[in-house]
Amino acid sequence: MLFCAKIYCLAFLFTSSGQYAHYVFNSIDLDRNGSLSFEEFVANLSILLRGTVDEKLQWTFSLYDINGDGCITKEEMKEIVTAIYELMGKVPEGCEEEQAIKEKVERLFEKMDRNCDGMITLDEFIECCTKDESIRRSIAVFDTIF
Repeated sequence: MLFCAKIYCLAFLFTSSGQYAHYVFNSIDLDRNGSLSFEEFVANLSILLRGTVDEKLQWTFSLYDINGDGCITKEEMKEIVTAIYELMGKVPEGCEEEQAIKEKVERLFEKMDRNCDGMITLDEFIECCTKDESIRRSIAVFDTIF
């Protein structure tokens, strides 16, 4: 059974979540063929529902690492943050919204980019997230769903 990207995006047709849905789909489409196999679906669902904190953070990192090169750039972070704003109905249309997104990305990089090289590695991401109580709580929410 294959689940295509177009069908996945149709599930979000009447929301402003199309771009976020695209990024989520790409992060779970492990072989990047544009379709989800049952195995890909189950593997990702298993991580999100029953995975360890590190596994969930690795999955989240892969969502933010849009091009899959093993690091998150400011541009990738900006794209994901923008997609999250759109998902929440805060469509960035003006200079004020764009500036808010840019500032959010800068704050995240100040916090996560430990060696200040302009990229966030998986190790930096996990280290920062595991030390942040609010992030740990938000990940723990998935533990109580099922």
